[in-house]
Amino acid sequence: MYPRHTQGPRHTSPGSGNSRFGKSSFGGSRFSSSSRGASRGPSKGFQRGGGRKFGEFSDVSKFVNKAVITETVEKFVSEHKFADFLIDERLKQNIITKGYVMPTPIQDRAIPHVLLGRDVVGIANTGTGKTAAFLIPLINKILKNPREGVLIMVPTRELAIQIDEELKGFIKGFKIFSVVCVGGASMSNQIRNLRYQNNFIIGTPGRLKDLVEQKYLHLEGFKTVVLDEADRMLDMGFINDMRFMMSKMSKERHTLFFSATMSREIEVLIKDFLKEPVSISVKTGDTAKNVDQDIVRTNGRHKVDVLHNLLAGSEFKKVLVFGRTKHGVEKLSKVLAERGIKAESIHGNKNLSKRRQALDLFKQSRVQVLVATDVAARGLDISDVSHVINFDLPSTYEDYVHRIGRTGRGDKKGKALTFIE
Repeated sequence: MYPRHTQGPRHTSPGSGNSRFGKSSFGGSRFSSSSRGASRGPSKGFQRGGGRKFGEFSDVSKFVNKAVITETVEKFVSEHKFADFLIDERLKQNIITKGYVMPTPIQDRAIPHVLLGRDVVGIANTGTGKTAAFLIPLINKILKNPREGVLIMVPTRELAIQIDEELKGFIKGFKIFSVVCVGGASMSNQIRNLRYQNNFIIGTPGRLKDLVEQKYLHLEGFKTVVLDEADRMLDMGFINDMRFMMSKMSKERHTLFFSATMSREIEVLIKDFLKEPVSISVKTGDTAKNVDQDIVRTNGRHKVDVLHNLLAGSEFKKVLVFGRTKHGVEKLSKVLAERGIKAESIHGNKNLSKRRQALDLFKQSRVQVLVATDVAARGLDISDVSHVINFDLPSTYEDYVHRIGRTGRGDKKGKALTFIE
């Protein structure tokens, strides 16, 4: 089935800082810029729910890391400009139109190898531009052979849509077509779109597998596959679906594999799926080097009151708030809205159109706050997020890393706050 013709941080001593609390008539607590009260230093452990400790987070100093001072960071020197790559001149023009001049590290290192048809393993922090690192050379491949088919597997609906949107910017004016196949959206629409020729099929493993099993999607003609956020797909239990999809593709295929982390399970997948891959790692540390991380101790006060007062600060312009459960996220967004804060929510119980609407409002800065479950923690490229707030603790430290990676993207600074009860 082919395309249709429509379109590491440096750790510093956390002993002193700027977190300040004081009393207020609003809800019994206030976070202000002029009154002290709450401890902010590290402790050996914090307790919640009758003294139960959170194993991975027993040392809260993990949440108190200062951003690296820009002047002291060794700057990456690109070996190429986009104009240097051996790609179609029309594609170069579209890249320039999008404002790209110098590649990011993962783009600089990966694009030449992908252009040569080599299998690639890319290990990179979130927000490093890896989407363009595989889209640009694969678009060039399709410009050379318009009947080329590319399958892109991703863990979430939002990431699939985001990749498709970025793709459309690069292929403006080309007869290159794509379809997004994800759960939570109309399967009948996707089936109808698959009847046309699509160069790019972008989707989540579960929906892709359903379409293959129902014989609406035929992968024999697809000789290029991208596994993006492979570690997240593994965490979400998609391993069998991934293996099923790969088994339906040509054995002589071009495979690109991207992950933020490397584990024994990931190494097994790489061995099984790729042939003599080129490994590229531009990962600089666990957490983003330009994200200021701190804790907010509620000390028995209502968390919602503390959050509300934080959001009243002028610097909290575009805030991503993470909660643990779908119900809790929805409830929190409604409470904030009732208190006069422009807030939206994004979680698994919302259908795809409502999730897209909420995400678009936040991207366009038409709402101040987006309250989300971890479905939004990976892959989403939301510009100019001023703060990430962990209203509820993440399940794992890896989830924490990906949550705070939504701010401080590129060369910009960001701030991450974690609520500790």
